[in-house]
Amino acid sequence: MAPLGRRAAVEFVGTGALVAVVVGSGIQATKLSQDVGVQLLANSLATVFGLGVLIALLGPVSGAHFNPVVTLAAWWTGRHNGDGPTLREAAAYIPAQIAGAIGGAVLADAMFAEPLVRWSTHDRSAPHLWLGEVVATAGLVLLIFGLARAGRAHFAPVAVASYIGAAYWFTSSTSFANPAVTIGRTFTDTFAGIAPGSLLPFIAAQLVGLAAGVALVALLFGRSAPATEDDVVVPHGEHTPVASGR
Repeated sequence: MAPLGRRAAVEFVGTGALVAVVVGSGIQATKLSQDVGVQLLANSLATVFGLGVLIALLGPVSGAHFNPVVTLAAWWTGRHNGDGPTLREAAAYIPAQIAGAIGGAVLADAMFAEPLVRWSTHDRSAPHLWLGEVVATAGLVLLIFGLARAGRAHFAPVAVASYIGAAYWFTSSTSFANPAVTIGRTFTDTFAGIAPGSLLPFIAAQLVGLAAGVALVALLFGRSAPATEDDVVVPHGEHTPVASGR
């Protein structure tokens, strides 16, 4: 297992790269097309490909959480049998993810000559959007930890990226499903941004989705992961990646 400092650095870099992909592709899309549907399509496709690559590349080191929801779910589901991160590890991962997300937004703005930090004015405050975040986050947790319970964790890079790409379109919120990424996206007043005033309800909805997703995993797959050594999601990154959300 890699040292905790290295794993936290991977979470910082991976989350930052993910946000740079999301924000940068959104800026590029608005420069190339005035059609909102085309913009969202370009943004979602870039996110699918970028997320899949990041999970495959960095998963063996840190588990490729890139998402406080995933880290908290891994800690909660593994706290009794010791196959999840400890509280100390979670406390290292989550700040790294948040800092990385902010850095990724600033980097994307810099690449496109946007102001490095400008609070988003994209208001996303509405109950139907919060419901979309609950559904998106619960589905993400169910997918990641359901794959583990089913002994199919090696499909995580493709499955998680595909789910996020679909959730862009079938959820009203376009599936942030990630508190760190949500925070990072307040720092950019571009296509992918979210106004600071919309932040707390979004994160609250994501935490509700976390609880719902963990409950669904227990209901549908049981509480124990399969014992096959080579096909287990290990949040510490010893074997296969946990995965993420954008």
